[in-house]
Amino acid sequence: MALELADIFRQYGSAYRQKYASKLLPSHRQAMYAIEQCRTEALGGQVYYCRACDETRYSYHSCRNRHCPKCQQERAEDWLQLQRELLLPVPYFLLTFTLPAQLRQIASQNQKCIYNLLFRASAQATQQLARDPRFVGGQIGMVGVLHTWTRNLVYHPHLHYLVPGGGVHADGRTWLKAHHNFFVPVKALSRLFRATFQRLLQKTPLFPQIPPKLWQQDWVVHCKAVGNGQTALRYLAPYIYRVALSNRRLVRMQNTGSMESSQVTFQYRTSDTGQLKHCTLSAEKFMQRFLQHVLPRGFVKVRYYGFFGASVRPRLFALQQHLETSNPRPESDPLPPKPVHASPLCPHCGQPMLFQRTLPPTLCRSP
Repeated sequence: MALELADIFRQYGSAYRQKYASKLLPSHRQAMYAIEQCRTEALGGQVYYCRACDETRYSYHSCRNRHCPKCQQERAEDWLQLQRELLLPVPYFLLTFTLPAQLRQIASQNQKCIYNLLFRASAQATQQLARDPRFVGGQIGMVGVLHTWTRNLVYHPHLHYLVPGGGVHADGRTWLKAHHNFFVPVKALSRLFRATFQRLLQKTPLFPQIPPKLWQQDWVVHCKAVGNGQTALRYLAPYIYRVALSNRRLVRMQNTGSMESSQVTFQYRTSDTGQLKHCTLSAEKFMQRFLQHVLPRGFVKVRYYGFFGASVRPRLFALQQHLETSNPRPESDPLPPKPVHASPLCPHCGQPMLFQRTLPPTLCRSP
């Protein structure tokens, strides 16, 4: 049987919670319990029976935690369908804002505050620069998603924004095209992003903890053209509901009896060469590295700005119609139909199974 993240947490989660009882964040504790209980008798489920071959099947409920690698695929498909309805038939750009290394420890200890500031500062800076007539000259739209990890699970908070190449004039009707393969100057955007973040951070108690030299160094902002809306969406979609580590990347677990000496190995591809590599950590360090990417409870990791905002969707749809008359959007690849939630097929004979009874949850835990 293939190794799963849940197997590691079930094996060592109790020892981890006991060791870090006073330091473990409620969101981390909740994610651990959810992953451990996902699709087990703890959450209840249904029992199905096959008359043809006398087979019984137990189908347990999912935890639906957003950090569980087994519970995100359906939500990702729903989100992708929604975004296709919002696309404009224009070129798109991908903007990336990276939190400086000197801020990462403070960010890990004050996630909700720093992540919110990261969203606000990057969105405000981009919209301000785009209003300059030398670049776009109007209101732009932005879809942003927070991403906190590298491919080997190192803590690396950054934002990806999907942005149409243009904006809306102050008259609310005229579309202003961005320059070909150019949106806004990234050096100017980097400086404005840094200044905006500094101004917002000054309003919090965290500002005195920041080394002053941070406000003199360059901050990393990247911008690249990513083609039409369909191409851009395929690029961004994996970031939306992807968890820090999928089960298929787990290679092996070597159990020596304690989480400090037991080892977990997972694979990843390097971003520069695409070479497949392996990373081996103690079970304790592995769980620490995974849990640092668990977001605060209720935190919204996907946000919309400008003419993508929920309150101005009618104006967005009117803009779509206007642009499509002169620049029809390309045909989109149809999404695969969602599976119909009917009775499962028997794994032995392939015949439909009959619902027999409901299994109540066996563990009612509220972390």
